[in-house]
Amino acid sequence: MRQVAAREQLVQTLKPVLMDDANPCPLVSSTEEEHQTEVRNSMTSTTTDSDTAASNSTSPWRSPTIQIVLATTLLAPLGVPLISPTLPAFRDAFGITDAQASLLISTYFLVGIVLSPFIGMLADRIGRRTVLIASLVVFSLSGGAIAFVPSYEVVLALRLIGGTAAAGIFITTVTLIGDSFEGTQRNRVLGMNNAVLSAGAALFPIVGGALATVSWNVPYFVYLAGLPLSLYAVRHLEEPKHVRDSQGIAYLRRAVRVLSGTDALVLYGAACMTELLLFGAVVTILPFLLAGDFGMSALSIGIVLAFSEVASVVVSAKNGWFARYLSNYGLIAVGFACYAIGLFGAWLAPTPATITLAMVVFGVGLGLSMPAVDAAISDLVSAGLRGGALSLRNSTTFLGRAAGPVLFASIAATTGYYPLFVASAVVASAVALFVLSMGLFGTHRVTHTEEADVNVR
Repeated sequence: MRQVAAREQLVQTLKPVLMDDANPCPLVSSTEEEHQTEVRNSMTSTTTDSDTAASNSTSPWRSPTIQIVLATTLLAPLGVPLISPTLPAFRDAFGITDAQASLLISTYFLVGIVLSPFIGMLADRIGRRTVLIASLVVFSLSGGAIAFVPSYEVVLALRLIGGTAAAGIFITTVTLIGDSFEGTQRNRVLGMNNAVLSAGAALFPIVGGALATVSWNVPYFVYLAGLPLSLYAVRHLEEPKHVRDSQGIAYLRRAVRVLSGTDALVLYGAACMTELLLFGAVVTILPFLLAGDFGMSALSIGIVLAFSEVASVVVSAKNGWFARYLSNYGLIAVGFACYAIGLFGAWLAPTPATITLAMVVFGVGLGLSMPAVDAAISDLVSAGLRGGALSLRNSTTFLGRAAGPVLFASIAATTGYYPLFVASAVVASAVALFVLSMGLFGTHRVTHTEEADVNVR
């Protein structure tokens, strides 16, 4: 570096002398100057890369941004796991059918299916910080307001609003992690994020079931806990450095084009199928089965669901370790195999205890596959399109979450509960084999260079 600086100083000193009076063109060639510029840029780039590597090597848990992301993720399960054990009480309070009660879950995800790509575009354009804080405030207020609403229709309307805000939370939290880390470190932090999500999903069914014994609407007061967190985020949440896009709908077209390869379609399909099975078979049908066939209370049902989430917490927290030995495709395939085993087990289980054990296996699958899907999608694109890429993933997961409860509850009205678990296990097995074949034989994957080519066009 000193040699380059000394050379530049010498050139600047001799420049007036080296100028020809008749032809005031510098005798130092432009090629030489360009070479000096390239050297400086190379050294600057090396320094920046070293700083980034050093940043990634430090503990991520000390970052205020990651702390806020994890705290926000902890509140996300208020949307469904808190409410799922209360469905029978909600049904009885309003005198409605199982299918109508399941709309409490489906409507929560309905708007997010359509709006998620636009929320992702907004996060890429105006910043993750603004979108996350606004989503957190709306999420808290719309959820808390349900506690004061006596009308079934108004409850559904507020669930639509809350679901839209939840889409913003899911998109921005995962995108912030994707912006900040790479490789197995990204799997590690995404795994912890999913572990926190699963911890909330394990805790809130118990909380929701206990509070629902007082009244169906009492659990909704818990939503208000998001307000102080949003105030803390205003002061401490940092916006990550990334290239912001400003080309509107053209941005979405580029994102879709970049993500139209086989890999992206498989990853989005796996995300959708995970949520379809989880929210259809486990979150919706299992509580009705446990209440109807075993006479279990809302609190007991919440405990059964909590065991599945505890298993997900433990495995998710170690996802970065598993990623050292298996590719993301391998983790997803093993995860779906666990889904199949858990769902077959629920069909065969003769007691609530054995059903709980089957749900533990299902939870292991969640801990393996969900962080791997997000990590694989993050790898497909650069930071400038990451919000859009993960927002499309959010649309597919919301589609699975919205369709699962209504689809499974409607079919169960004709077939009963147990055949649904068998059919779901067969589907999970097929997906596991397909994803495994993708990992073994490989496919064409979108690269950042190809993304740049798309942007130029």
